[in-house]
Amino acid sequence: MTPQEFFKNDLFAENAGVVLLEARKGYSKAKLDIKPEHLNAGARTQGGAIFTLADLALAAAANSHGTLAFSLSSTITFLRASGPGDTLFAEARERYIGRSTGCYQVDITNQDGELIAILESSVFRKDQKVPFEVQE
Repeated sequence: MTPQEFFKNDLFAENAGVVLLEARKGYSKAKLDIKPEHLNAGARTQGGAIFTLADLALAAAANSHGTLAFSLSSTITFLRASGPGDTLFAEARERYIGRSTGCYQVDITNQDGELIAILESSVFRKDQKVPFEVQE
């Protein structure tokens, strides 16, 4: 099983249209094409859509070491608006890995490379294997 196949089981992200592009040890990249259903009442990308994109990238990076990981806390800072027709990318990078915890930063950018938001998160690793392996 690939990470992409495994994370298709994240039905919320899957139904939102989030696509996992890449997963390596401590890193992942995902994308979301912004459509009308991703917009808030002000015709900008809804914060929950951006968080969902970032959360899937976080999950792929955090689970890349072979054990199931769950977020303990996440903080997102929205820096720039996006809207219909934009493609957003989330790149998750491992900042720290311990025996049972880890810290990650996820940068969310648009198709022009402009920074849209930053998510910082800590995770807890369970003693349960995931059914996929990733490359270094």
